[in-house]
Amino acid sequence: MRLKISHRTDYTYDAPVHALQRLRLTPRSSRTQSVLSWSLSVSGAKEEVRFVDQFENETRLVSVEGETLAIGIDASGEVETFDTTGVLGQHRGFAPLWLFEQATPLTAPGKAVSELAGSVGGGSDLDRLHALMAKVAERVDYVQGATHAGTTAEEALQLGSGVCQDHTHIFAAAARKLGFPARYVSGYLMIDASVEQVASHAWAEAHVPMLGWVAFDASNGISPDERYVRMATGRDYRDAMPVSGIRKGQAQEQLAVRITVEQ
Repeated sequence: MRLKISHRTDYTYDAPVHALQRLRLTPRSSRTQSVLSWSLSVSGAKEEVRFVDQFENETRLVSVEGETLAIGIDASGEVETFDTTGVLGQHRGFAPLWLFEQATPLTAPGKAVSELAGSVGGGSDLDRLHALMAKVAERVDYVQGATHAGTTAEEALQLGSGVCQDHTHIFAAAARKLGFPARYVSGYLMIDASVEQVASHAWAEAHVPMLGWVAFDASNGISPDERYVRMATGRDYRDAMPVSGIRKGQAQEQLAVRITVEQ
């Protein structure tokens, strides 16, 4: 399937700011996708460097200084995708596989996550991971606005509601308790009913012996297919978020995001 994606992010300020931003808004070709064309442009900021980070994410650093009151980030292009039933393949990159077995502040397992992992029955590795995905969806309703970017897996599971970020953190935390390396994936999902998207999407990948990385989208209860485009990966949301950074000053910030995904 060939997907066309447009992702526009606008920051506006009521006073000049100094900032450094990290952009992870460029997809890479893999077993599940082939990037046919892609462009990333920034207005109101200066590109300092571009590199591939330890998680194999295409990354750019941009700086903001002077009299800037607005920053615009445009990412767009076409990607051909393939349905591999969620199987990406063997691990690659500078980060060792054991790193994805470690908990992070957002995925540290508490009592609720530990009990969830313990409730998964027997069977093959894939059977157990699919059962875990189903349990996450059953325990945590998809409710926009119920959580925020800093909500942990344990907090979202206890609350019983959240969004794709929370589903992904819970799945990763529980999968690690079960002994699987797991990671967070940010990207896009084409929704048949709407070209306009509220936000980018997120899902998890677990590393299974012989198969390698296998994807699980607990928010939709499936392993990702050709409607998904991978952008960045990491141990949790903070490693894979599309835009992150720091800024200096007392200016008030307003953020507007517009995303379209269409065949």
